[in-house]
Amino acid sequence: MKVRSACSSDIPQMAILMSQLGYPTSIEQMTTRFEKISAEPSYHTLVIEDEGNVVGMSGLCTGIFYESDGIYVRIVAFVVDDTYRNKGIGKLLLAASEEWARSKGAVGIVVNSGNRPERMAAHAFYKAMGYREKSTGFAKQV
Repeated sequence: MKVRSACSSDIPQMAILMSQLGYPTSIEQMTTRFEKISAEPSYHTLVIEDEGNVVGMSGLCTGIFYESDGIYVRIVAFVVDDTYRNKGIGKLLLAASEEWARSKGAVGIVVNSGNRPERMAAHAFYKAMGYREKSTGFAKQV
């Protein structure tokens, strides 16, 4: 297993991973998204590969706290291929995400996960990794 920064050749596998996360994504859509994400200096994408196959990804961005001093990192997309789950890959990818956050000087890291039944295993995973439930999120189309 190898964790590294994502590159454009990873786009087809990242599209599959986003679809598995519950967001149907074509290669064309992922190409457009990744081009925009890659151009933003506050964003970074990590992937984990096994024998040349991308089997997980973590989309990260930095932010500045309003309520305290310092910066934080938000995990905006985190997924392990469904055929590779429960093998420790998520732990490796999350540890690499936290290391990237530290390298940016972040004092905290946050992740949101939907309240749908299919996300309950993810919630248990984050809790087991030391994350705690802190807030309720809301969303609206504008």
